[in-house]
Amino acid sequence: AFVIAELIFGYSANSLALISDAVHNLSDVIALLLAWGGAWLAGRRPTDTHTYGYRRASILAALFNAGLLLIAVGGIAVEAINRFREPAEVASWTVVWVAALGILINGGTALMFMRGRHSDLNVRGAYLHMAADAGVSLGVVVAALLIMATGWQWIDPAISLVIAVVGLISGWELARDSVNLALDAVP
Repeated sequence: AFVIAELIFGYSANSLALISDAVHNLSDVIALLLAWGGAWLAGRRPTDTHTYGYRRASILAALFNAGLLLIAVGGIAVEAINRFREPAEVASWTVVWVAALGILINGGTALMFMRGRHSDLNVRGAYLHMAADAGVSLGVVVAALLIMATGWQWIDPAISLVIAVVGLISGWELARDSVNLALDAVP
């Protein structure tokens, strides 16, 4: 519900930063569902056709999450570059309030995954997504406040590019770790 509200308010406020945060949050919702599904499959017992069980499902879910995040990053970056060419006026107070709510939701969700992040790559992926989203939402709040203080509309696409870089870094690390685990690389 929050992602849908964030998208609606992002469009109505004309804020690419808020829309970027919503897209990133949507990828996280999908990531959480995949993490849950991967963990559920990993807990299933071996069968005649899957003699090692489904333990690798967790790794595949993490790899898919990384791919999804990297695709979202590409879309955000393209739109941010377009906004530099054609800046739009942003309804900053709307952005501040919606992104502040995002900090609370994402931060609280990250805390739920904090304990298991060291022992399971899938849980670590979900934790990283949520912690990064809380930080991104904070950046969106700061950007909106700066726009209000200065009137510089270019800050909105600039913070969107920062969001893209944060997503690129976390997505790349998760993809690298997932591929290494899937290929039984030396830890």
